Amino acid sequence: MIDKLIILLYLLLMVGAGYLGMRRSRTSEDFTVAGRRLGPFMYTSAMSTVVLGAASTVGGVSLGYQYGISGMVLVLSLAIGIAAIGVLFAGRLFRSGVYTVPDAMSRRFGRPSRIMSSVIVVFYTLMVGVGQIIGIGTVLTVVFDIPPTTAAFIGWATIMLYSVAGGMWSITLTDVVQFMVKTLGVFAVLLPLVVHEAGGLSAMRAELPGRFFSPTGIGMSTIGAYFLLFFFGFMIDQGNWQRLLTARSEKVARWGAIVSGLYCALYGLAGALIGTAGRVVLPHLANPDDAYARISSLVLPVGLFGLVMAAALAASMSTASGLLIGASTVLTNDVLRPLGGGRLSSVRANRITLFAVGLVALAVSYAVDSVVGAVTVAADLLAAALLVPVVGAMFWRRSTAVAAIGGVLAGSTVCVAFMAISGLYANEPVMYGMAAALAVFVTLSLATRPDPAVAGLAFEELPDSAGVRDAAGVPAAQAVPSAPSA
Repeated sequence: MIDKLIILLYLLLMVGAGYLGMRRSRTSEDFTVAGRRLGPFMYTSAMSTVVLGAASTVGGVSLGYQYGISGMVLVLSLAIGIAAIGVLFAGRLFRSGVYTVPDAMSRRFGRPSRIMSSVIVVFYTLMVGVGQIIGIGTVLTVVFDIPPTTAAFIGWATIMLYSVAGGMWSITLTDVVQFMVKTLGVFAVLLPLVVHEAGGLSAMRAELPGRFFSPTGIGMSTIGAYFLLFFFGFMIDQGNWQRLLTARSEKVARWGAIVSGLYCALYGLAGALIGTAGRVVLPHLANPDDAYARISSLVLPVGLFGLVMAAALAASMSTASGLLIGASTVLTNDVLRPLGGGRLSSVRANRITLFAVGLVALAVSYAVDSVVGAVTVAADLLAAALLVPVVGAMFWRRSTAVAAIGGVLAGSTVCVAFMAISGLYANEPVMYGMAAALAVFVTLSLATRPDPAVAGLAFEELPDSAGVRDAAGVPAAQAVPSAPSA
C-alpha cells in the first residue's frame, strides 16, 4: 500500500508541475523551448532525462539481464551522441535560430526537403514516444496489478496533463524532479541492493558465464548497429535539438550536453550491472523486459520499491513528453504553419497539436509490444534517411537539394527493404541504408550545382528559404537574445 501511495503522489506531483509550467507558458517560445532561459542545472537535468527513457532504463536492464555489462552499449551510444550534439551543433543552431530538423534541411535544400524530413522526424519521435508509453505500462502493471493497456493509459494521461498545460516549461520542471528521482532510485537504492542480493561481484562472476563480463558479449555487429543508430541518430533527434535550445546561452548548451553525456554513460553501466545481478537472483524470466520491475519487487523493501518504480516512471515520462512535444513542434512549425501562416503561432495551436500527437502515440502503443524494438525501428529510418543530408546541410557548402532528396529516398528505401529481408529488428537495415544515402548524396552533390541563393554560404548564414517563421513567431534566422537564467 505504501508503494502505491508513493507512485500516486509522484503522478500528482507531475500534474502539479504542469500547473506551474502553464503559468510560465505565455508565448509559443515559452511553450516550445521554455523561453530559452534555462541555466546549467535545469538544462543538464532536462537533457539527461530526455536520453534516459524506457529504452535506457527498462531496456538497459533488460539488455544487462540477457548479455551482461555489454548491455550498456545502447545507453553508451546515446551518451556519446548527446555529448556530440553539444560539441558539434550548439554553435550552429544558436547562431542560425533553427528550431527543428526539417527547418535545418529547408534552409539549404528548400521546401520539398522540409516536408520529406518532417514525415520521417514525426514518425521517429512518435515511435520512440510509443516505446516510453509501453515502459510506463510495464511498471504500473507490476505495482498496481492492472492490465497493461489500463496502466499505459494512466501514464499517458498524466503526461498529457502536464505537457499540454505548460509545454516545455512544465516538461522541464518535471524533468528536474525526475532527474533526482532516477539518480536516487537507480544509483543509491537499486544498484547496491541487487548486487548485494546476488552475493557481490565475485559471486556474480562465479555464477554467470564469462561473456556476461565481456565488453563485447552482446556481439560486435550489435555494438556497431547500436552505435550507428543511437550515436549518429541521436545527433539529429528533434527532442534533443529542442532541449538544446532551452539553454540560456551557447556555452550552457555545449557544456551541459557534455556533462549530460558523462552522467548517462554512468547510468548505462548501472543499468547493465542491475540486469547482470538480476540474472543471478531471477535466472528464468520469460520476458527480459520485465527484469527491472521483477528485480525491484524481489530485493527492495516497502517504500524503497515505490521509489525505484517511480524512477522507472520518471525515465519513461520525461522522454515521452520531450519526444511528443518534439513531434508536435515539427507538425506545427514545418507542416501546418506554412499552410496556415501566423494563425498557427499561438500557444493554443501548440496545445491542440500536442494532444493530437499524444492520442496517436497511445493508439500505436497498444499494437507494439517491445520497448527496445519500437525505438530500434524508428531510429533505423531516422539515421538511414536523414543523418547524411542533415550533416551535409550544416557542414558541406557544396551539398545540393537534388542530392538531399536523393539521399533521403535512397537511405529510407534501402532501410525499409532490408527490414523486410532481414527482419524489423535486424542490424543490417541502418548500415546499408546509411551507406546508400551517403553514396547517393555525395555523387549527386558533385554532379549538380547548389542553389545560387545559398551556394557558398555557411549554415548559420542561410536565410529562411521557405519563408516560414519559427516557433516563437519571429523570422527563423533572427538571433534571439539571451534571457535571464531559470
